Amino acid sequence: MKHNVKITIVLLIMFVITQFIGLAVLKADIFHNEIIHVNGTVQQVSNPQLSWIQPPEIKSNQGFFTIFPSLIIAFAIAIALLFLLTKFKIEFILKGWFFVVVCLALFLAFYAFGKLIPWAINSTTAIIIPLVLSLSLGFFKIFKRNFLVHNFTELLIYPGIATVFVPILNIYTIIILLILISIYDIWAVWHSGIMQKMAKYQIDKLKIFSGFFVPYISKSVREKIKRLKKKKSKLKGKKIPVNLAILGGGDIIFPLITAGIIMKTFEDSLFFGVGGLLPAIFVIAGATLGLTYLFFFAEKKKFYPAMPFITSGIFLGIILSYTLKHLGIL
Repeated sequence: MKHNVKITIVLLIMFVITQFIGLAVLKADIFHNEIIHVNGTVQQVSNPQLSWIQPPEIKSNQGFFTIFPSLIIAFAIAIALLFLLTKFKIEFILKGWFFVVVCLALFLAFYAFGKLIPWAINSTTAIIIPLVLSLSLGFFKIFKRNFLVHNFTELLIYPGIATVFVPILNIYTIIILLILISIYDIWAVWHSGIMQKMAKYQIDKLKIFSGFFVPYISKSVREKIKRLKKKKSKLKGKKIPVNLAILGGGDIIFPLITAGIIMKTFEDSLFFGVGGLLPAIFVIAGATLGLTYLFFFAEKKKFYPAMPFITSGIFLGIILSYTLKHLGIL
């Protein structure tokens, strides 16, 4: 087992909470507003407040496959840029990049919460409050390095990012993307070691990490500290080894994007009136199962690519959803 049971459970709980926050944020559909006509019909129109970031409207499978190569190229360029900036240690650009992405993602998540509240707020407030919250939290996360702020914002960042990617992917393109990401993860962790180097640089030098991290001390170290306290030995100046349990951002965002796409795909489902929520939960459950398997069977001080395990669980959730649909249950 890679970490102790308590730390493993904490990571899994944060993972699941992020997925469900993401489903709520995606359900808010921030890029559209509803107009109710006098005859009772409801029309969806583009949200003018977010026109500057609104993803393209795609209506056919051909449209999804048309934009997919551009998306892959964009991912490849982003990874290459991150690697180069890390290699040449251009820290101020990296911090600026992280700050912009974090603030943007937080802004979209907070904006969605504004749409979800059961009372109306005016358009100016709907922009100002998310903007102030996202800039404030983004500043403390990137430049002040607070453990609680970091993990709290991680719960919201990935839901915000998912709002941009879910509309431009469908079930076929996300399956291809999951396979490609899993292959890359295997290569980056087990063969090239790039993932470990980038994570180490982010944590040690930038004081930033994309994902959850939970520092803890081992049982033997805790017992040693207790013995020193009993002997009234001074702890000041003594080095205490701290373990770090981490879960990368990619391992969090891709299950969420897939769950969002499944929820969109099954939105016409009449199962208990919850639409595509149940199939999305199947995907989250499958991803959590794959991640749990990895955590419990991984060895200490060894690095593992999480995406192959998570992707396997996601596929189980997708297969279950389509099986129930074929049987007429969904």
